[in-house]
Amino acid sequence: MTKPLLELKDVSVSFDGFYALTDLSLTLMKGELKSIIGPNGAGKTTFLDVITGKVRPTKGTVSFRGQSLIGLSEQKISRGGIGRKFQTPRVFENLTVQRNFELSASPHKNALNLLVDRLPVSVKDEVQRIMNYVGLAPFATHQAGSLSHGQKQWLAIGMLVAQSPEVLLLDEPVAGLTDEETVRTAELIKSLAGDHTVVVIEHDMEFIRDLNAPVTVLHQGQLLTEGPLDKVKQDPRVIEVYLGQSDD
Repeated sequence: MTKPLLELKDVSVSFDGFYALTDLSLTLMKGELKSIIGPNGAGKTTFLDVITGKVRPTKGTVSFRGQSLIGLSEQKISRGGIGRKFQTPRVFENLTVQRNFELSASPHKNALNLLVDRLPVSVKDEVQRIMNYVGLAPFATHQAGSLSHGQKQWLAIGMLVAQSPEVLLLDEPVAGLTDEETVRTAELIKSLAGDHTVVVIEHDMEFIRDLNAPVTVLHQGQLLTEGPLDKVKQDPRVIEVYLGQSDD
C-alpha cells in the first residue's frame, strides 16, 4: 500500500484556549493536487502554518516522507522540500524577473552573491525553462514591480518551483486576478501536479471547479467533508456553513 507523502494525524492548535484546529487528520499522496476550502476562521492558514513549522501543534503529529516535522525550523522544512506561496506575492520588485528566478534557483540565496558568482549552466537553463513555463520569458528584463498583479502571482509560483520543492502550498493564488488570469493560473497549477504535490487554498469556487481536484472542506478547525466539488457542494453541512444556499 502506498504511504502518504505528507500526513497530519489528530492535530490540534490552541491559542490561549481558542482552538484554531481540532483533531485534524489529513493525508497527501505523492503527485496529488488538492483544494482546501472553508469560510473565514476555518483554520486554513493555521493548517499551512503547522505544515511549514510556523506554528507548533498543541497535540497530534505531522510527518513528511514518514519523518516528523514537529520542532523543525521553517527554514529546515523549506529546504527539506516543502514550499509555500503566501496570498500576497513575495517578489523582489526592484530586481528583474530573471533575477528573481535566478535568486530562487541559485544555491546562494543572496542577491549580492549573484553579482559575483556565475550561475551553473544547468541553473540558467532551469531559470529559462521556468520563465517560459509560467509565460514570463518576454518580461525577463522587466523589473518585477512593473508586472501586473496576475503576473506577480505567476512569478511567485515560478520562484517557488525554482526551489524544487516536492510539496507546493499555494495560499489564494487567484486573489485579485482577472477572469482570464484566473483561468491561466488554474491551467498552470494543474500542470504542476504530478511532478509536485500541490495544495491550493482558495475562496473562488469557479477556480476550484477549474482545478477539477479533490476538495477538503474545513470548518472551525475541523475536517467537515472531502470529495469531488459537485458532491461537496450538495452536502447540507457545506451549504449551511460555507456556500449559504443550495444550487436549486
